[in-house]
Amino acid sequence: MTSATIDDGRFRERFDEFSRIGATDAGGVNRPSLSDENREARDTLVEWFREAGLEVRIDEMGNIFGRREGRDPSAAPVVSGSHIDSQYNGGRYDGVVGVLSALEVVEALNDAGVETKRPIDVVAWSDEEGVRFQPDMLGSGVYTGVFDLEYAYDREDKDGNRFGDELERIGYKGDEPCSADDIHCYFELHVEQGPFLEQADLSVGVVEGVFGFSWMNVAFEGQANHAGPTPMNMRHDAFVATADVTKAVREITATEGTDLVGTVGSVDVWPNAINVIPERVEFTLDFRSYDNAVVDAAVERIENEIQWAADREGLEYELEEIMRVDADPFDDGCIETVANAAEDAGCEYTRLVSGAGHDANYLNKIAPTSMIFVPSVDGISHRESEYTEWDDIVTGADVLLRAIRERASE
Repeated sequence: MTSATIDDGRFRERFDEFSRIGATDAGGVNRPSLSDENREARDTLVEWFREAGLEVRIDEMGNIFGRREGRDPSAAPVVSGSHIDSQYNGGRYDGVVGVLSALEVVEALNDAGVETKRPIDVVAWSDEEGVRFQPDMLGSGVYTGVFDLEYAYDREDKDGNRFGDELERIGYKGDEPCSADDIHCYFELHVEQGPFLEQADLSVGVVEGVFGFSWMNVAFEGQANHAGPTPMNMRHDAFVATADVTKAVREITATEGTDLVGTVGSVDVWPNAINVIPERVEFTLDFRSYDNAVVDAAVERIENEIQWAADREGLEYELEEIMRVDADPFDDGCIETVANAAEDAGCEYTRLVSGAGHDANYLNKIAPTSMIFVPSVDGISHRESEYTEWDDIVTGADVLLRAIRERASE
């Protein structure tokens, strides 16, 4: 079999160039979905797709596909990619290494003159992070039928900008229908965003599935009053109730399941003044586990805690579950393909599940799917200090190359 190898220099040069788009002073990137920086990243990626000889398609959600044809153009493609939008002041590696690794795979096959039976599609999904337009994984969600197109277009950021309008503004509201094609299988390479691979001193994780999770928006409504003259027994403090619920999250995660994690991630306080009792607090809750029953139990318990906290402070409250995703085991065949590719590459690996959601969650609903993880130093992600050793990224890309080549030859 003709050898195909990752070109470390070309791969690194592209990563470094991409890292300059939306670069922050602290070494991260700021490319939230449909921002001007996100548009520049999209423009750069499309240019690279075309330079690699890929046929570029952009669908109604701004998902970008680059196709390398196979001997049988009617065969279902092997698809691989991730996303290029970032958190606000996020890391350089999250999502990007998956897209650029998939691009480097087709470049390596081109260099070696390898022709596969099946087409290979490299994809960059829109709005994976969900920090500007909620919920996350919006582009892959519409593509796989989880959300409808108009729902996605009507998502608004905090300034009232609609997703559909911003997509049109940056020039990436494509003509292709955003609906799933027949896909042979899907692979996604991603940084782990956790500590386990680094702790085990391993370069590759074979991902067997993804945690299920529940996201909730909560609001407590109390009464603003002067912080000095108002006696403690006459207060209706929305922030005290929020603090009680935050403490309850820690107690629930300690008792409901060994892998359960919970976070109060976003908090807005009104009027947010030093000498005024907080009248309203809006905050988010995030529970995750690989056991759906554990997530369900955590949600039930926190709903009770919210009600009790409101009653204690004499508050009104609002509670909405804005997203619920079940734990998602990946396809056994794709998992074994990745494991075999790691062995063929001569690298030690472990099998693990992902605590973070990925576009692979939704692709797994319509096609056989698995993921490849590479280590995150100190388990850090969604921060500017996010870092992965370059040798580990190249090793992961080599495993991806072997997995894609095997499945595209079927």
